[in-house]
Amino acid sequence: MTYEAAIAKAWEAFDAVASSDLTTVTFLADTYEVRRNERKVVSVSCGTPAKEQLGILILHTIAGSLRGHFSPSGQWISFKEIEGGSFYYSAFREGTISPLLRKYGASPERILDVLGRFRGKRIEGGDAAIELVTFPDVSVRIILWRGDDEVGPEATMLFDRNITKIYPMEDVAVFSRVVVHQL
Repeated sequence: MTYEAAIAKAWEAFDAVASSDLTTVTFLADTYEVRRNERKVVSVSCGTPAKEQLGILILHTIAGSLRGHFSPSGQWISFKEIEGGSFYYSAFREGTISPLLRKYGASPERILDVLGRFRGKRIEGGDAAIELVTFPDVSVRIILWRGDDEVGPEATMLFDRNITKIYPMEDVAVFSRVVVHQL
């Protein structure tokens, strides 16, 4: 599916449940306005349109929340546990886990620095682990392990079990890449 088709489908889902021409949502450290009449998702801090991938995620997140489909379960799952995730895992690893390892693999504790910029907390796990609030009520967990002489560094990202109530597997992969890119 092209971005144009994906964006049109996201707006369709949003229009089906939205009652306002202006909706705001926070993603990590920025607030975005969804301008229904203009068909734009705009960063409030800089006044520029959100990148297409993020715009689609924002529309899906708001639509899912307005439909009441998402409520955090408190149960955490890996990407492989999402329906279709094991088939797509190698692409997920390349686009999400590998960038995490390049940035934090040698010094996992550096991931804790992002807590100064984003809402979240340190959690137990690995050599360093955090839980980030991405969208309201949507959090992810990132766990890093330092390598040694025999085994290289490793990382994982965990999601609330109910994340698939607002995102299909493909969106979870995009969501993960967008989050990691912000770190």
